[in-house]
Amino acid sequence: MNAQTLINYFSGVLGAFITFSFGHWPESLTFLLTVVAIDIISGMYASLKEGHGLNSAVGAVGLAKKGIMLLVILLSYRVDVLLGSEMVMGGAIYFYIANELVSVTENCGRIGLPMPEKLRQIIAVLKQKGETEE
Repeated sequence: MNAQTLINYFSGVLGAFITFSFGHWPESLTFLLTVVAIDIISGMYASLKEGHGLNSAVGAVGLAKKGIMLLVILLSYRVDVLLGSEMVMGGAIYFYIANELVSVTENCGRIGLPMPEKLRQIIAVLKQKGETEE
């Protein structure tokens, strides 16, 4: 097998896995993955700026959490298939989008980027609601 055939093979397998896992690929999932990437990058930068450096154990735990988040979304899609609905996966995606946006905003605060006071208030309310629901 040449390199192009292997690339085509693995691309096909990956595409089949994604289709099985998530069905269709909604824009909200693309947005979530974008916010996850921004969260990782901004978190790394904030840790460096605060002088903590990068810790591979902390990074591994963080990446594991992101992976489990994607597994929950995969599971929610399979629940949608089981129930014949399209609500569970969307709800899970939007929940994690809100969670990741709060994290990105916190990282921006750690970095020292200015934020509007109203945005800080909204984030405080979201964090408080999340803590009371746990």
